[in-house]
Amino acid sequence: TKKIIEKIKEDNERGARQGIIEDLFVDFYRSRRQVYYMNFIRGIFFGFGTVLGGTVLVAIIIWVLGQFVDWFPLIGDFIKQVIDAIQRPR
Repeated sequence: TKKIIEKIKEDNERGARQGIIEDLFVDFYRSRRQVYYMNFIRGIFFGFGTVLGGTVLVAIIIWVLGQFVDWFPLIGDFIKQVIDAIQRPR
């Protein structure tokens, strides 16, 4: 009987947790306009973060390659051309 009581308690707790999660889900998705607005804002920040992160990553890669230009004579000229093309004013 103790196992049955423990099983009932676990089922009740699981059901209560599931009910709370469902209530939160319904409250959040009650307004479609709010969902669209939040997804739009999220998309803007996601795009901005992607562009910013990519820019920083490319800058770091170019800087690291610029430090090793003299060590690799075969690709050194190519790296110099890439760096000059990036730094050249338009």
